[in-house]
Amino acid sequence: MNNLKIARRKHLHTRSIQCHGYERDDGLWDIEATLTDEKTYSISNHERGEIQPGNAIHNMTVCLTLDLDLIIRDVHVEMPSTPFSLCRSTCDVMGRLVGLKIEAGWMRKARELITRTESCTHVMELLGPVSTTAYQTMHWAIEEREREQSNRDTPAIIDQCKSLARTSAIVKIMWPEFHESSRDIS
Repeated sequence: MNNLKIARRKHLHTRSIQCHGYERDDGLWDIEATLTDEKTYSISNHERGEIQPGNAIHNMTVCLTLDLDLIIRDVHVEMPSTPFSLCRSTCDVMGRLVGLKIEAGWMRKARELITRTESCTHVMELLGPVSTTAYQTMHWAIEEREREQSNRDTPAIIDQCKSLARTSAIVKIMWPEFHESSRDIS
């Protein structure tokens, strides 16, 4: 961003989201995301007093343990830094996600299981990056398993974006059995 031609500005806030994917020895997968919010100036906080520049206002991590079918087997949440101590009481409700499958519509289902007023907005926001990180971490193992199946289902990634549309050249090369020629409908 340093090469952008923009107006003079003053840096005030940094939100960082970092995701990691791990293959476990027990055949499961841990997908972890951490959100950190920091200010470049001091702020007064009701419970924490003065929060100095560079000290995290929010520092929260969610870890989903998944199986190869992308079913959530466990959820772990840590909140080392929160603006209010009450925020930490929301960690336990995240366990309601156990049994949910990461697939189209899964975030809507997660929000039905865990309402806004009983959850942490920031932890819920991390579920999106966790799901895309899960695919990036696990796709090779999922593809390998699907190749071994004789009657394999359409890979979940097909039709998730333009490059992976069933009419694309990429699908034609990588998954020819699922490729569809584009039809000229006049």
